[in-house]
Amino acid sequence: MQSSEFALSKIYKRGHLSYYLMSDNRFDDCSENQNPILISVFSFLRWKNYWIRGVLSIAMITSFFFMISMGPVALIFVVMTIQIKCFQEIITIGYRVYRSYELPWFRTLSWYFLICVNYFFYGETLADYFGALVQKEEPLQFLARYHRFISFALYLAGFCMFVLSLVKKHYRLQFYMFGWTHVTLLIVVTQSHLVIQNLFEGMIWFIVPISIVISNDIFAYLCGFFFGRTPLIKLSPKKTWEGFIGGFFFTVIFGFILAYLLSQFQYFVCPVEFNSETNGFSVECEPSDIFVMQQYTLPSLFLFSFQKSVNLYPYQIHSIFISSFASLIGPFGGFFASGFKRAFKIKDFASTIPGHGGIMDRFDCQYLMATFIHVYIGSFIRGPNPTKVLQQLMTLQPEQQLAIFHTLHSNLRERGLIAPTE
Repeated sequence: MQSSEFALSKIYKRGHLSYYLMSDNRFDDCSENQNPILISVFSFLRWKNYWIRGVLSIAMITSFFFMISMGPVALIFVVMTIQIKCFQEIITIGYRVYRSYELPWFRTLSWYFLICVNYFFYGETLADYFGALVQKEEPLQFLARYHRFISFALYLAGFCMFVLSLVKKHYRLQFYMFGWTHVTLLIVVTQSHLVIQNLFEGMIWFIVPISIVISNDIFAYLCGFFFGRTPLIKLSPKKTWEGFIGGFFFTVIFGFILAYLLSQFQYFVCPVEFNSETNGFSVECEPSDIFVMQQYTLPSLFLFSFQKSVNLYPYQIHSIFISSFASLIGPFGGFFASGFKRAFKIKDFASTIPGHGGIMDRFDCQYLMATFIHVYIGSFIRGPNPTKVLQQLMTLQPEQQLAIFHTLHSNLRERGLIAPTE
């Protein structure tokens, strides 16, 4: 049997106590037959870790609400910062796993590809949502017109630099890292771009999904902590069916209430648009139908109740589907991240946040949610956007604009929407 001192020395060899406390077999070296003082130390440190996680969770949630109050521009910069940090954490793991610090130009090329992909996506966003600003500035008109060609040329330059940097003894390793970089770009940059796209549809499409994922994480943790008995999945031994089901139930309730609260304010429900007169963002509009209170007749299942109808915002009904995805499918993003970390024998993506790990550890489910919300909006919510159509028309040649005008005028006249000209 190991002595208490030897058990503690084994833990310290891991690097730090928090690693051991959060590992799956943290009490393997501390059985009930050993020194009770050692068991007390573990118990104290375990609860200390929970307190650290709790305090920092509250701090992060408070910071999130502070960023919301600063408006869409601040949120865009926050998303970009998180994206860069997540990319850095995943790429660093690749460097360590494949011992690729000595590969020529690879660290530089990884960040170069990140810049190229961001230039492409944010250039697309600039052309879509800042059309009025682009039309005012001649250089921006040139960049917008040839944006995709410039983006392709930049990527092609990086591709050629990669080929020229190939070293005979490192061929396989260099192609491993080339693939690692591109998969990371697909996961991180593409998803963060979708987050910003969702934000421009209205801040409610940004706030509610993120809040729902956070709440599901909290509720599942609490239900699992107090009632968890049945393991859910081998990839995450701490996850339980009780936490999974309890998290789903409370997350749906939370999302329903949050949707009701935010649907009342134009600031949250209106699309974020650039105002060329003020050179700033505006969130003023006539709310769409899904943010207007409507009366719904209760189904026969609820005939025993005192009410035959109920007043709801349609968005509250959408929130049920969003919460269900966040609770039932969203956790698989976390399971995927757990499998990734186990494959490379690491506990966390980084140690940026004490008690939580890296930034990627906190946002592994958010990226999956971002894709779902973007697809959901495109499939069930959003119709043609008149603002975008008008911006595209403004970029056409005068003769093309006149042709469209005459076609539209003729069509409206035939439908009787405008009086025929004499």
